[in-house]
Amino acid sequence: MEHMFDEEAVIRVWVPPGWPAVVRPPSSPGWVRSATSFLLDCCPPDYRGYPVLLRQPVVLARFAREFASSQLAATRANLAGARPDLAGWVDTATVDAAVAVLHAEEARMVRQVRAVSLVQDALRDVRFTPKL
Repeated sequence: MEHMFDEEAVIRVWVPPGWPAVVRPPSSPGWVRSATSFLLDCCPPDYRGYPVLLRQPVVLARFAREFASSQLAATRANLAGARPDLAGWVDTATVDAAVAVLHAEEARMVRQVRAVSLVQDALRDVRFTPKL
C-alpha cells in the first residue's frame, strides 16, 4: 500500500500560551510566511516597502518587537497622564471612558509584545517545551 505525504498536514508542535493564532507552529509548512505576515501587521504600514524586512524575518521580528514595546510604553505613559491632563476639559464620565480605552489598549499591547517575542524566539530557533 502506498502512503502519500500531505505537505499541508498539520505538524503537532507545542506552542506556549500567547502564541498568535494566525501564525502556524514552528517547522510546519508555511510557518515563516505566516510569521512574516503577522509581524508586518504589528509594524507601521511603511515597513512593507523595505525589501530587507521581507527577505529577513529575523530582522523584521526585531523591528516588530521594538515597535510593539514602544507602543506599550507610550500607552502606559498616556494612561499615567490621562486623568490629570483631561480634568477640567471633559466631564468625569468621559475621562473614565478614555481611561478604560487605555486600559484595554494596554492589555492588548501586552499580549502583542508577548506574541511578537515568541515568534522572534522561534525564528531564532528557540524550541518550546511544555512545563509541568
